[in-house]
Amino acid sequence: MSESVSELVHRRVFRAPRELVWRCLTEPAELAQFWGPAGMSTPLDGIVVELRPGGRFETLMVGEHGSHRMVATFTQVQAPSLLVWVDPASGVETTSTLEDLGDGTTEVVIHQRHVPEWMRTPEAQAGFLSSLDKLDAHLARLQGEPA
Repeated sequence: MSESVSELVHRRVFRAPRELVWRCLTEPAELAQFWGPAGMSTPLDGIVVELRPGGRFETLMVGEHGSHRMVATFTQVQAPSLLVWVDPASGVETTSTLEDLGDGTTEVVIHQRHVPEWMRTPEAQAGFLSSLDKLDAHLARLQGEPA
């Protein structure tokens, strides 16, 4: 859902406790299981997470049509509720908030600011949403649920 021309907000409720969702969003071994759009993978050796303000957040997504590296810097880290990073290459600032809904589910709100036009295309947004679908399936597997 678009808030302004250069901002995007995505909301998703995951059937998992907040601590597990946090772990999946911050630990390289978990990120490697779902990070990136459908058709792309992110090898564990291509992920760096220095989970502190000023720390590096790096991912290398690879797929049939090439690869994409993101190198960002964490600006805020408040476990298990808030992650903020800035990607200087694109200018995008991503704020992820995790809210414990009290019933074993977690609402994740991802607010991106200064989003370039190429990242706002329907195709790019579909790819982003497919990554959230992959996270949902990974969380289900971790909890022994059918995906």
